[in-house]
Amino acid sequence: MSTEKVYKGRIWDVVSDSFQLSETGESLTRDYIDHPGAVAVLPMNAAGEVLLIRQYRHPVGMDLWEIPAGLLDVEGEDFVAGAARELAEEADLAAGEWNVLVDFFNSPGSSSEAIRIYLARDLTEVPHHERHERTDEEAEIEFHWIALDDAVAAVLEGRLHNPSAVVGILAAAAAKADGFAQLRPTDAPWPAHPSQR
Repeated sequence: MSTEKVYKGRIWDVVSDSFQLSETGESLTRDYIDHPGAVAVLPMNAAGEVLLIRQYRHPVGMDLWEIPAGLLDVEGEDFVAGAARELAEEADLAAGEWNVLVDFFNSPGSSSEAIRIYLARDLTEVPHHERHERTDEEAEIEFHWIALDDAVAAVLEGRLHNPSAVVGILAAAAAKADGFAQLRPTDAPWPAHPSQR
């Protein structure tokens, strides 16, 4: 196998890999986004509502209802620490209880991005003097608490399009059936993350 970086971007690169699926197979070449991975957080309050944030996403030219999320681009940062950082930066919240909700590949035909979504509960507000100053697209973030069942309905009715929000909401609805008893701990292995492959 050979790998060549064909584009170096501000946030991620595009690489071109040549490889064989079997020892006797023909050589294939595929270009894809080389992504550091990301975390997302589904915050759930004591009433069972989940927090959605509305943020402009330029590649699709739309404001999307999402859940807090961000790149794992801090060298050596623990995955759940990255999730806690994103929760504080984007939602001004801290959580006392964390679980792995679900892991998924965002677009495996064109990107190496793996995302881990955490369920964050036992929420408290970050004190005003410790809050992150939001800039760029994050400066215009709107917040909305919504009942989990209503969030599921929004997904199924086609009103929510962000993949992390869709996956996280549906996973939380499934996990709710047994009181979230089957959720994994924060240190659960994540073999799909780029650093583990």
